[in-house]
Order: sequence, then structure tokens, then C-alpha cells
Amino acid sequence: MQSTHLIQILLVDDHAIVREGYRSLLQKQDTFNVIAEATNGSEAYFEYKKHQPDIVIMDISMPKQGGLEAITRIKQFDPQAKILVFSMHQNPSFAIQATRAGALGYVTKSSEPEVLIRAIYDVQQNKHTLSSDIAQALALEKLGTNSTALEQLTVREFEILRMLVDARTSQDIADTLNISPKTVANTHYIIKKKLGVNSDIELTHLAIKMNILDLLTLSASDS
Repeated sequence: MQSTHLIQILLVDDHAIVREGYRSLLQKQDTFNVIAEATNGSEAYFEYKKHQPDIVIMDISMPKQGGLEAITRIKQFDPQAKILVFSMHQNPSFAIQATRAGALGYVTKSSEPEVLIRAIYDVQQNKHTLSSDIAQALALEKLGTNSTALEQLTVREFEILRMLVDARTSQDIADTLNISPKTVANTHYIIKKKLGVNSDIELTHLAIKMNILDLLTLSASDS
């Protein structure tokens, strides 16, 4: 009987065309069924509670509430939740933070379709899984020394950093994460201290250097 069970999937990505592409790819598999979609972290949490899917395929960088916060909230609601991150970010720090938040797998969007499909089966079986480019980047990072600063950040600090360098205001971040602006300001200070920077300009430069924010994203958000 187990082999006939459809794996029920919640798809979370803020781009409708991207979701449509993944949905059609996944629906071609006899064992996959996309039962719900969401465009940001808060929607993902709502849809998870409503549908209780077998697996969540989650982007990280989304407007309003991002993927890391959504993973944390879903895991608090259901510690058994199986979450696979599917992201454009090839910086291993994102994979580390996603795993800390509770994700079982991390696959980059530059991966071949079969990598995503295999990762879904791995996560369904409660196995940790990484696409090869992330696994390689993690291995290389362990040999280096300068990128360990980001690993000192908690999941919440990393999410606030991502939103800060995306030019979100303290009030906006506070509203999105359901915390006070004072907590955002305090965390902002802690982040700068942990990363060894003194100003927001230095913080943005560091974010670009560490691939948390790229110049294309920066120019797109300004236009």
C-alpha cells in the first residue's frame, strides 16, 4: 500500500511563473501531488496548518516573511514537518541557517530537475540532503576561515540581516516578524558586532562580499 501513497507537497515561492514550472515538473511524477502553494513565509505557515502536507518545498528570499522564519514557525507547530529548501542562493551559510531552522534538505535552483526530485524522496524518508554544489561549497568553507562569521548568527539574526540589507525599515521588519522595533534595533547592533562592522554601509558591503546580497538584486530593488 505504501508505494501507492501520493507525496503531498506544499510549494512556496514568490514567483508565479517559477511555481508553475515546478508544479508541472513535480506533477509529471506519479507519486507527487502539489496540494497547495504560497507566495511568502506567513502564507506558507497558514497553508501548512490547513493542509498538513508531507513535504514543504520552500524558497528563502521572499517579500514580507522569508523562508527561514517560516521554517522556524512550521517546525514549532509540527516538529515532524519535512522541509526542503529550494533556493537561488549558493552561499553555504544559507544552507547552514536553513538546517538550523529545521530544514532537512537544501537544493539550489541551478540544479538539474532530477536532483530536486531525488531530494524530495530523501526528505520524505527523513534523510538530510544537499545538492552537490552546496555540499562542495560547505566542504571548501570548512577549509577557509573568513566565512565563519555568518555561522555565528542565529537563524533570527540571519533573517533580520537579510531583511536589513534588502533596505527594509526596522518597523517593517518588526511587523513582519511580530517583534518590537526595539528588538530589531538591538539585533541590528548584535549583528554588526558579531560581523565586526561599524556601519550599515559596511554591513551592505559585507553582505555583497558574502553573497547574501548581490549587486543585481540591489539594482533591481532600486528601480
